[in-house]
Amino acid sequence: MSEGPEPGLTIAQALREAAAQLGTASSTARLDVELLMAAALGVSRSDVLLRHMNQPVPNGFGALLARRMRHEPVAYILGRAEFYGLDFTVTPDVLIPRGDSETLVDAARDALAARPPLRILDCGTGSGALLLAALSIWPHARGFGIDRSDGALAVARANAAALGMADRAEMRSGDWDSPGWSDDLGRFDLILANPPYVEDDAALEAVVRDHEPAGALFAGPQGLDAYRVLIPQLPGLLAPGGIALVEIGSRQDEAVGAIAHDCGLTVMLHRDLGGRPRALQLHRPGSG
Repeated sequence: MSEGPEPGLTIAQALREAAAQLGTASSTARLDVELLMAAALGVSRSDVLLRHMNQPVPNGFGALLARRMRHEPVAYILGRAEFYGLDFTVTPDVLIPRGDSETLVDAARDALAARPPLRILDCGTGSGALLLAALSIWPHARGFGIDRSDGALAVARANAAALGMADRAEMRSGDWDSPGWSDDLGRFDLILANPPYVEDDAALEAVVRDHEPAGALFAGPQGLDAYRVLIPQLPGLLAPGGIALVEIGSRQDEAVGAIAHDCGLTVMLHRDLGGRPRALQLHRPGSG
């Protein structure tokens, strides 16, 4: 199927054939091929299913399918991904925003419902997804997105502009491993972070291992290196009454929680929709 569907197939037939062949490379094969077909046609996925199933296959579909057969993520092929109801540009410079990470935004929304944050910091902003999702909830807030990757910052700035938030979201080069990176930032009512947390020798699916940026994935033999550096800096960045939401791996709640406790922070665990540990909510005791 890497050469494309057979000539003369309708879109309905091509989707069935493509999904069957892609099944070895994707657990969401049918959805993938429908999205790729929509891109080839230049219409929405629902339009494909409702209006185009009996039409001939467009010329560009075969090339898109071949890329997916080589385990390239659909989001990178299409150049976009949805997160928290917002449309984001994504490139191989950034991690693909995932629905599980919406747990951080939901937890922040609930925790700060009675005292909306005015200043938000996103550490390792990537595409800007966490920061911009938070700013979409709180229209009076302003935020900083910090990343050490110039490529990621370019993507984040483009997303802020496309979503009409460029005047409220400053994307800035910064690396929490470097002393002084936060000296002029001040304190924040909300800090969000999805740091690297994958063990160096972890067995990842090819769709992640071979395509998403390694620097945003791997964090030492236990996957804890980023937490050991970032979390001790959080107390000095939190405003009175402020909270931090930090994404974690599904088996890291106790280890990361211990790091936070050692830094004098209280810890609350949040689970994702699948019931897996996904985020730790941190704050300084007695800070409001």
